[in-house]
Amino acid sequence: MSGLIGKKIGMTSIFDENGKNIPCTVIEAGPCVVTQVRTEEVDGYEALQLGFDDKAEKRAPKAAQGHFKKAGTSPKYKVVEFQGFEEEYKLGDTITVEHFTEGEFVDVSGTSKGKGFQGVVKRHGFAGVGQATHGQHNRLRAPGSIGAASYPARVFKGMRMAGQMGNEKVKVQNLRVLKVVADKNLLVVKGAVPGHKNSYVIIQK
Repeated sequence: MSGLIGKKIGMTSIFDENGKNIPCTVIEAGPCVVTQVRTEEVDGYEALQLGFDDKAEKRAPKAAQGHFKKAGTSPKYKVVEFQGFEEEYKLGDTITVEHFTEGEFVDVSGTSKGKGFQGVVKRHGFAGVGQATHGQHNRLRAPGSIGAASYPARVFKGMRMAGQMGNEKVKVQNLRVLKVVADKNLLVVKGAVPGHKNSYVIIQK
């Protein structure tokens, strides 16, 4: 799937032609520079490596500096490979937000907000012990039983327990593009996308 790298700016809402209030996310999509062209002959597959968000040269290791110098561009913070571009692009070409059109549907993936170590009520939606009376003490948000007894004498894999929540890759599919603001490199999509403000997202179509 072809696409671009972007940065989540934040959420807002706009009114459509029927006066309905639509929640939407504003993404700074591109411009992305083609930093490498993968070919069938050399790499065994065809893809474009895109770079986004300029980085100071002193912050990039020597190997990365040479890699970006081949493309005639400054080092980038985020580099991602995409497949399925219909147009032919060369090393050093720039792809802008105009790659997308209003009304089409895109998939957006990013890293969800980290929630830290959470209990089963927040992490898995457990109800906790049903009531606070009848001799219950400090059990309201407890996980309850995690298995049987001497058989199977172990805890099954995948048992839902307390633990680290969030901070994982999430893809939200079929978000409609509401607006493309080419002069500011902005893409407005309907609904929410994963991640905190200023986090990197990958937009595919």
